[in-house]
Amino acid sequence: MIDGALLLLGLSGPQLTPEEAALFRRLQPAGYILFTRNIVSPQQTRNLTDDLRSLSTDLPIIAIDQEGGRVTRTRQIAPAAPSAPALAACRDMRKIAAAGTLTGDLLQMLGFNLNFAPVLDLDHFPAQQNALRGRCWGRDPQRVIDYAGQWNRSMRRRLIAGCAKHFPAGGRALADPHHDLPSSPATLEELLREDVIPYTALMPELDAIMIGHVEFPNIDADFPASLSPRIVRRLLRDQLGFDEHLVLTDDLDMGAIVSRYGRGEDVKLAIHAGNDLAMICHRTDTAAAAARAIASLPRSVTAEAHERVARFRVKKLHPPPAWSASQWMATCAALADLAAGFVETVESTPASPVAEY
Repeated sequence: MIDGALLLLGLSGPQLTPEEAALFRRLQPAGYILFTRNIVSPQQTRNLTDDLRSLSTDLPIIAIDQEGGRVTRTRQIAPAAPSAPALAACRDMRKIAAAGTLTGDLLQMLGFNLNFAPVLDLDHFPAQQNALRGRCWGRDPQRVIDYAGQWNRSMRRRLIAGCAKHFPAGGRALADPHHDLPSSPATLEELLREDVIPYTALMPELDAIMIGHVEFPNIDADFPASLSPRIVRRLLRDQLGFDEHLVLTDDLDMGAIVSRYGRGEDVKLAIHAGNDLAMICHRTDTAAAAARAIASLPRSVTAEAHERVARFRVKKLHPPPAWSASQWMATCAALADLAAGFVETVESTPASPVAEY
């Protein structure tokens, strides 16, 4: 028995390999995520997303991390939109809206339907190498609500679903979860007082929520947030009311998880905690084992996740428009004009792997 419908998978390169195509046809995952390694040219990328759709019996999620600034997966083929800190610093809501709109236009032409953005983490440690440098909208919850909300609304008007991250408080991490599991002493009261506010304020406009790999021992002494029933099911879903939203883990191949949990156990814990999707970005060869592990869970555990994924597909996902080279060029030109008015801070220390994927 396999259950691939609660998986979101990466792939190895710019074209599907025969092995990947056969695996995806068999598993029928909920969707896919593309990285810089998958993107060589506009037409190649659109062909790849079209190929992924052709493998699926239902319209799949085709996702990407396209935040602007240093987390821009299309940087080899298109100008990067300004980063969240740069846009927040300018305080110009028209320019923030333009960045969201053009991001949506670009992704729609390439065949994507879900963007893993905006980042709603409060920037508690702006100088820390915790994977968030150059990615946060600010430290003040109201400013994050104003700016990230404007950007997200503008992108969603272009029929690209958004995903807020990294719930509950990725900005409190002092380490980079790509390498190891960060730990924060924050209490639930502290998170509710600050970090959770952007999520609850923007709740009606959020399509999905990504759970971060950070442990909060004063909230759950046993599991990191992404695998914690206390944080996902009881806090996010039951207490805050996000029971209708699609909820998924951050990449389970990160060092924060892979070094502590084996493949199979990690996805079971993730779905049992209340996530709808378990994300495997790099070790796609383990996807079949993950699908078997999910299938071993009781139906009572997986039923709601299946229902939410199906509802998300119907209500939030849209097929892409016909490819237009002229529209692509116009969008890139507009992005270049927008970005020309901003100066991005150059990283003086080694960057997180998040910028290199």
